[in-house]
Amino acid sequence: MIQEKENSKLINWEIVSVNPNNKIWDWKDLFCFWGSSIQSIIGFSLIASLFLVYQLNFLIVLAGCVIGSLLVYFFSNLIGKPSQKHGIPFPVFLRLSMGVFGAKYVAMLRGVVGIFMFGVQTYFISKSIGYLIRITLYSIDSEILDKDIFLFFLMGFNFIDAFSLIFSLWMQYLLFSNGQRFIKSIINFSTLFVYFGLIIFFVLLFRENYNDILNTSKDLFNNNIIYNNESLIALLSIAGTFFTYFSIVIVNFGDFSRYAKSESEVNKGNLSLLLNLLFFSFFAIFLVLGASIFFEKNSIPIERLLTSPADIIGKFDNSLLTFIALFFMLVASASTNLIANYVPSQNSIINLFPNKSTLRSSGVIIILLGLIFAIFWDPLLSKIGILSFIDTIGSFFGPIAGIMIIDYYLIKDKKVINKDIFSSDVKGSYYYSGGWQIKAIYSLFIGFIFASATIWNAEFRFIQSFSWLIGAFISSVIYYLLASK
Repeated sequence: MIQEKENSKLINWEIVSVNPNNKIWDWKDLFCFWGSSIQSIIGFSLIASLFLVYQLNFLIVLAGCVIGSLLVYFFSNLIGKPSQKHGIPFPVFLRLSMGVFGAKYVAMLRGVVGIFMFGVQTYFISKSIGYLIRITLYSIDSEILDKDIFLFFLMGFNFIDAFSLIFSLWMQYLLFSNGQRFIKSIINFSTLFVYFGLIIFFVLLFRENYNDILNTSKDLFNNNIIYNNESLIALLSIAGTFFTYFSIVIVNFGDFSRYAKSESEVNKGNLSLLLNLLFFSFFAIFLVLGASIFFEKNSIPIERLLTSPADIIGKFDNSLLTFIALFFMLVASASTNLIANYVPSQNSIINLFPNKSTLRSSGVIIILLGLIFAIFWDPLLSKIGILSFIDTIGSFFGPIAGIMIIDYYLIKDKKVINKDIFSSDVKGSYYYSGGWQIKAIYSLFIGFIFASATIWNAEFRFIQSFSWLIGAFISSVIYYLLASK
């Protein structure tokens, strides 16, 4: 009886093995997962900049992005398949290599980054909501925004900003805390809705500037690859940059793949990242080119080629068009926040406090901490270099993934003792030394040192885009040498 009570400390119904009846995700759902991951302002700006701004060879950029996508595909399969097979999320899968107690705190490294970025992302989401409110109020009464209630600011927030922030947090909490079936619906809707919006804006720009866009794009597509060292360096750099963009979701991909119907669905779903890359790159390139031509024809001054959707929208003197574009950006940002920040944070918190956490209570913690980070982002956090600190914590992700992969595929030979995953019995397979696998922790910190060196050592910053891979390789080799004995 006492042992059952002890074991229950590691059990929570939200992180136990998924009921086979709830494994309902297929490759189309994972297509939408990767679509939502790439459909962000940062993703749009990254792809548009690579193809258009840096004057790089088009085929080199495309090849680099494809290589980066294949790396994401490879590691996502390695991370995702065990979770699909056993139905467990990232923090629980981590118990195999880190120990039943060690996994609690190692997983929270992902949770801390997720909660912080959730708050920052919510800050920018609230800005979009604030702009939508201002456009609406201005269309009703052009002088209403000059009233005193809207001119009082505290810590950079006025009444509209404060309302928008609270509203964005509340809406995300309501939407994101309803279980995986509802989350799947949100992701699917967001991806298809945003692609629909991109098609609409593409048609609007293309139909009026058809010849100009085609002529401008000819130089872009007619470049030939020049085989030299510079091309190879550019290719590797682009591949690393693209991989880095997705690396934050790779380590906890099991949080989503656990709901897939089969391994083949995971394979096909992850391969669909390439389709998303091609679709999104096509729209990003032609929307930027089309917008640039439109601005030039209408004598709208721009100092440089605009690659950020927010900057492009800001140049259009059309309230309705701006309203619609902001709404599409809002949907895209919210779904990215869900995938990259909310779900991994929620599972990490539930794994840290299995007996005390629910979807709702863990959501409240994320919302409250996110509120603090959002409030202090502009006046304080954005000015003290905290992103370097967050990037440093993120340097653990590659080593964590490397250890998980080597442990499951080579050390454990793909075998999992289900009853011991949730057992704190000292004789349990994953109890190790007081619930910690010291060999894994040691390997984790060695890999972290190498990965974080690309951030803090100026001489190694040229390989910073490969820090995830470097950390994963170093930690996995050291762990294999230690644990295989």
